[in-house]
Amino acid sequence: MRLEIYNIQGESTGRTVELPDEIFGIEPHEHSVWLDVKRYLNAQRQGTHKSKERSEISGSTRKLHRQKGTGGSRKGDINNPLFRGGGRIFGPRPRNYDIHVNAKVKQLARRSALSAKAKSGSIVVVEDFTLEKPRTKDFLAILNALQVADKKPLTVLPDYNKTLYLSCRNIPKADIAPAQDLNTYRILRAGTIVLTESAIEKLKIICE
Repeated sequence: MRLEIYNIQGESTGRTVELPDEIFGIEPHEHSVWLDVKRYLNAQRQGTHKSKERSEISGSTRKLHRQKGTGGSRKGDINNPLFRGGGRIFGPRPRNYDIHVNAKVKQLARRSALSAKAKSGSIVVVEDFTLEKPRTKDFLAILNALQVADKKPLTVLPDYNKTLYLSCRNIPKADIAPAQDLNTYRILRAGTIVLTESAIEKLKIICE
């Protein structure tokens, strides 16, 4: 797939770049994408949830009334889950939600997500750029010039750039990431991928 390269003013540079088919031109593998997104979302969970069960409640363990002859049910002590303030039945316990996904499956999922974006025409290639100092207004002007500011843009850089990161982070729905930090969920969540020229070379190395 060959795409036109734009500058930060949103004008065509007259140059084009060939996106490698092994990254941007494969048939998306939906199950791999599902697995990798599930893995990512599970990893965001802390798993520190906890509720007290009957044995952990602070309260008397005295039997409330005799077992038989009252016409009522067997309640045991005041910590019974049937009572207000009692323990919780089968409550959540701390656990690890991480799931294992093979490295090759993650790579396939990432390439599938990028290919899906390319197939839908949601990739814009721009010349490498930077800013003299962090300024949200300047970064937003670049997104507006490229006509992607309202399309949940994800700007992909070859390496981490603190100036551009600080300039982007206050723009609603906009995201920015170095090529090595791209994951399937982040790609799918974006409406448009804004690729810098050097980031394409980095992706070739990462997605091999």
